[in-house]
Amino acid sequence: MDFGNIIEFLGNRTILITGVTGFIAKILLEKILRIQPNVKKIYLLIRAADAKSANARLQDEVLGKELFKILREKLGADFDCFVSEKVTPVMGDTSYEDLGVDASQLKEMYEDIDIVVNVAATTKYEERYDVALGVNTLGAKHVVNFAKNCAKIKLLIHVSTAYVCGVKAGLISESPYAMGETLNGEATLDIDLEKKLVEQTLINLIEEQVSEKTIRQRMKELGSQRAKLYGWPNTYVFTKAMGEMLVGKHRGNLPVVIMRPTIVCSTLKDPFPGWLESCRTLDMVAVSYGKGSLSFFTADNSSVLDLIPADMLVNSIIVAMKANLDQPYLSIYQVGSSYRNPINFGELHEFHFRYFTKNPWSNHEGGTSPVKIRKALVLSNVRIFEIVLLLCNFAIQLVLSLVRRMGCTSLQQALVNFDKKLKITMRLVDLYKPYLFFKGIFVDTNTENLLITARLNGLDEDIFNFDPMSVNWKHYFFQVHLPAVVKYLF
Repeated sequence: MDFGNIIEFLGNRTILITGVTGFIAKILLEKILRIQPNVKKIYLLIRAADAKSANARLQDEVLGKELFKILREKLGADFDCFVSEKVTPVMGDTSYEDLGVDASQLKEMYEDIDIVVNVAATTKYEERYDVALGVNTLGAKHVVNFAKNCAKIKLLIHVSTAYVCGVKAGLISESPYAMGETLNGEATLDIDLEKKLVEQTLINLIEEQVSEKTIRQRMKELGSQRAKLYGWPNTYVFTKAMGEMLVGKHRGNLPVVIMRPTIVCSTLKDPFPGWLESCRTLDMVAVSYGKGSLSFFTADNSSVLDLIPADMLVNSIIVAMKANLDQPYLSIYQVGSSYRNPINFGELHEFHFRYFTKNPWSNHEGGTSPVKIRKALVLSNVRIFEIVLLLCNFAIQLVLSLVRRMGCTSLQQALVNFDKKLKITMRLVDLYKPYLFFKGIFVDTNTENLLITARLNGLDEDIFNFDPMSVNWKHYFFQVHLPAVVKYLF
């Protein structure tokens, strides 16, 4: 197989990409349009009230981003004409059968599309269960069924997450999940029953005439409870794991690739270094630390954090697309760095400390002085840390009560500020505890073999590099990622 002609391979293809308003799908879209202007057509599934709203979201949330500046500069005045010729926004939603696409457009898509890339997902750890189940789980099944109805279909790529493994330790292989397997030593997962549970819970809440806020909170709690019952730390990875199960169950002979990225970070190189949007996973920790709101934390300094730059993930998707086209089997690729180029939390903390010490953040609009960063106190025993947090919170509330009675404004403000920092710390620990003490290493044998095969057959790594060994983490954090975090997230 010739991997030197991947760009030519993308020519004259008709591709459907779901989840295009998300981080990864945007980068994939930009890459294809920039390297292969002869792509036939790219359909983009966008949730919207109507076609006009779908196009508005495409312009505002996708094409209007700085990510497309290289392509805009390259095409100049022809950019809009080029995009309108190659890109077709489609009003739809993966939560529905036929992806919620209008019948008048469905026939054309079924006749034209030969590759489907499903990136649609809700990535909130504490998403309400009905929403996460609809998008991450049932949405995966709907995409499989849609792809099977495409007359020319040659491949479905389903983007999952490596953390569908739950809280496993040791070496984690690129293996599929089976339907109905016994998990957690006792509970047997049945996705149909989970769906019925969600439906009945919603009916009960509506009959109780509770507020929308209460419904939202109850559904979040239900998702968290069900995830932990079966051995997953949060609703996001639980529903993504069930999505993989449905892909395997319903694909038949459909050629399928499941991509399992680890923690996706800012771009390393392509289309330019350091593009990022929204607080992604542990970037919230970086923001809080850089702004001086995080002075102590809990983590195992030896725990490996598995990171992968977003453009390297996209490159692996495109190369896997070429390798698996029209092959009637299921392939799984874990795309990360922990197995061959690991970085641990202790090293990451040191990078953050040195960067923000040398480049202190200053809120110029507020007229504040540069924030002085100190090394955070990191406790490795999470139970002790939680006890310390509770004691601190109790002490602050007690002292605040006394200070308010005394009318000491300056001390009161200082205590309020400290209380805010404490709440931020508690929130971050609650969200990321499963990953700060994660003891798994993601084996990426399939991904490495894909890279080796591609290299031996002419892969242009200047365009399609996805080798984690090529990343110098110190350079990446100092020169690329942390500057991007400050630029886009502060």
